[in-house]
Amino acid sequence: MYSKPRIFRVFLIFTAFSTLLLQGCAGYLPSAGASRSQVEAAPQETIENSPIQIIPVTNAVANRVKVAQNSLSFKSRIAPKGQPANLVHPGDTLQVLIWEAYPPILFRQSSYSNTISTAPASVTISPTVSQASGIPAQTVNQQGEITIPFIGRINVAGKSISQIENTIVKNLQGRANDPQVIVQNVDNTTSLATIIGEVNQSKQLPLTPKGERVLDAIASAGGLKQPVNKTTIQIARQGEIQSLAMESIIQDPKQNIILQPGDVITAYFQPLSFTALGATGSTNNEILFEATGISLSQAMGRIGGLNDMRSDSMGVYIFRFEEPKAVATKEQPTVGVTAEGKVPVIYQFDMNKPETYFAAQNFPMKNKDVVYVSVASSVELMKFLSIITSVFSPAVAINNQFSLGF
Repeated sequence: MYSKPRIFRVFLIFTAFSTLLLQGCAGYLPSAGASRSQVEAAPQETIENSPIQIIPVTNAVANRVKVAQNSLSFKSRIAPKGQPANLVHPGDTLQVLIWEAYPPILFRQSSYSNTISTAPASVTISPTVSQASGIPAQTVNQQGEITIPFIGRINVAGKSISQIENTIVKNLQGRANDPQVIVQNVDNTTSLATIIGEVNQSKQLPLTPKGERVLDAIASAGGLKQPVNKTTIQIARQGEIQSLAMESIIQDPKQNIILQPGDVITAYFQPLSFTALGATGSTNNEILFEATGISLSQAMGRIGGLNDMRSDSMGVYIFRFEEPKAVATKEQPTVGVTAEGKVPVIYQFDMNKPETYFAAQNFPMKNKDVVYVSVASSVELMKFLSIITSVFSPAVAINNQFSLGF
């Protein structure tokens, strides 16, 4: 028969030994997620053959991330160099007018010719006035061609209006008497930008040599349905997709870029969010935030901060697929990226340090971020001790009964 003191000695020895094994047996205990030690072991793993990087955040790191994120704008990512040409494509309809000096050689009075004049009907036109022959409007065919009398088919696809005019004049030289040509795109069906989403009227906007811009497209669609500060504008162009807050476009005219044929402009209402997990001060949830962006300190406020009974204040993390330029440094100019050109990064914040709170004010949140607060190791220990106590309590009770009986 074991004595009561001996039972307690065995209990204490077993508890101490089991505590040493707690780290390796963490997977057997209920938990809200990875512990700080488990997260810090992440650099040993890879995602799509790209090593996971864990970066302790200082004010310098926060500023680097902020600068990199601010550089992801319309102007730097998708804006073309210089003024785009207003080019003709198959499907456009062209009207060609040809003038000849008097006396006309090729384009005499015909069934499709007319005299261009602003003179009143009572005024007699001198026979020396040049004649303008209007060729019936033609749709550019799939081969990119139209037909001009006395020239034949000419290729106009991918050319500007002035280039087409020069081509026609060049081909008429030596045939017509001092020919002059004007070409008009009377039905522009290919140089279009599409505006959809949270606007009052989704539509296609014909693009002219004026160079319509992002705000022109939004205005032509009747403006936004939602408040400006809660709207994000996305532009899809030739496989590139970039988003920017509507307010940023208004505040920075450089972001009000010239549109290109085929652009798709989409207005979103609050598409940005981050997910809060772990020992936060409120229920784990997906949190929406304004299109203009928020800092980590604002994000922490929205999730109720840290749970002071469960959280590890040294283990606050942001999981993010980051742009390479935000991670690269002079010491490490190149980093491994995923198939999408991103770097898997875990940003670590030690909230025990006062300077971290200044860094948190500068650190910008990004769409689809995961904010994770690890649970303190002492909480895991208390869970383990609770299990051990529940196992040994019946043995202690039985021992007490035997002690009282004998």
